[in-house]
Amino acid sequence: MERKKFDIAVIGAGPGGYVAAIKAAQSGKAVCLIEKKDLGGTCLNVGCIPTKTLLANASIMHKMKMAEEFGISAKDISFDFAKMKVRKDSVVDKLRKSLGSLLQSNKIVIIQGIAEFISPKELKIKGKENYFIDADYIIIATGSEPLDIGAFPCDHKKILNSTSILELTHLPKSLAIIGGGYIGCEFASLYAAFGVKVTILEALPMIIANMGKMISDSLTFSLKKKGVEIVTDAMVEGIDKRENGVTIRLKNRDSLPSDLALVAIGRKIVSKDLGLEKAGVKVREKGEIPVDEKMQTNIPGIYAIGDVTGKFLLAHVASHQGIIAASHILGEESSMRYDAVPAVIFTDPEIATVGMSLEEAQKSGLELAVGKFPFQALGKAIAANETEGFVHIISDKKTGKILGAQAIGHEVSNLIAEIALAINNELTLECIADTIHAHPTLPEAWLEAALIANETPIHFPPKKRSL
Repeated sequence: MERKKFDIAVIGAGPGGYVAAIKAAQSGKAVCLIEKKDLGGTCLNVGCIPTKTLLANASIMHKMKMAEEFGISAKDISFDFAKMKVRKDSVVDKLRKSLGSLLQSNKIVIIQGIAEFISPKELKIKGKENYFIDADYIIIATGSEPLDIGAFPCDHKKILNSTSILELTHLPKSLAIIGGGYIGCEFASLYAAFGVKVTILEALPMIIANMGKMISDSLTFSLKKKGVEIVTDAMVEGIDKRENGVTIRLKNRDSLPSDLALVAIGRKIVSKDLGLEKAGVKVREKGEIPVDEKMQTNIPGIYAIGDVTGKFLLAHVASHQGIIAASHILGEESSMRYDAVPAVIFTDPEIATVGMSLEEAQKSGLELAVGKFPFQALGKAIAANETEGFVHIISDKKTGKILGAQAIGHEVSNLIAEIALAINNELTLECIADTIHAHPTLPEAWLEAALIANETPIHFPPKKRSL
């Protein structure tokens, strides 16, 4: 078979892989990007972009239903879900083509095929063309995929996962979602907006448990107001298919009938069949590839980034890890840190967090100063009729250093960037309080929360002082 030589080979063209490839190519390196499916990986094709495109439709519905409150008549609202699916596909296609052009403009060689290690610096490619690749450095960015459970495997017709549900062109009357994490809650919010009877079945005592009780309780309240039924401590034993839908069997509970079931219980690492053992790369029990702060594996010249590292299964983390890996290969000083990673759940209302949760901060042993400011007291939120939610900031009372923040409400996916910047640069509450925030805007909520944490509130009543 033919051999091709590159300075750097990247396996996987998701948001980690393609960013690493571009960063490396900008320095004049000969780079190839190997992808077995579509450019953009999970995020672009069956994850972040398509789901947020559909959620944008739900946002329009939300606004139209509120029209009367703004003095605007919008009666007899209707929608065509099949057209929404077409729009979603067109958005994905447009971005995929744009990515292809971007990669080509950086002179990156795109290879369609499956990569397998033959040695630490040698890959075998199986695809339309079969050949060997020799590379001085190899970056593994193979990502993750929906986790399938043997007790109730997805048939992608009545029992769906987060990928196959995106192919629906007609809405079911009812949808049972197994898993109350961020994926399950986003789909619950989406389908409830279009009138589907949604039930979330969560094995833990609360949904989005990793976000902490304060955020979980707020989202639970909001989803229930929208008609979503939430069943916690619910163990699913099996899903039986029937002619007109499915029946979910629950341990010590009545069975639940539904038109469709969505299995959203997590994702699994994609590292199997890469031939990692031939390269000597260590792999953990669940398929994660351990790396250091430079994204290096245990084998010199081999790096791993993105979901396959098992760190944070987030597209923006994968992209940053890609920059760190490529930078280290290029001899630039850089290292990865995870204390300022923002996370967003695009439910209605949105949720955003960064740094420590309140529970984590309380376990740190530090004396804390916290500030919580509700959107109900924020001028811009009241003007836009988006008063649901709050921002919450946590700091070290002794030093003022910001440790974490949580927010739930309108546009908090944008608001969280300010606190991510603050934590990344080890700023204090005073830095937020001393920064002039434009009025009237939503980011003013952080200013008010910081003032509350410092016990100097301006637009919020002071704490009652004991005599």
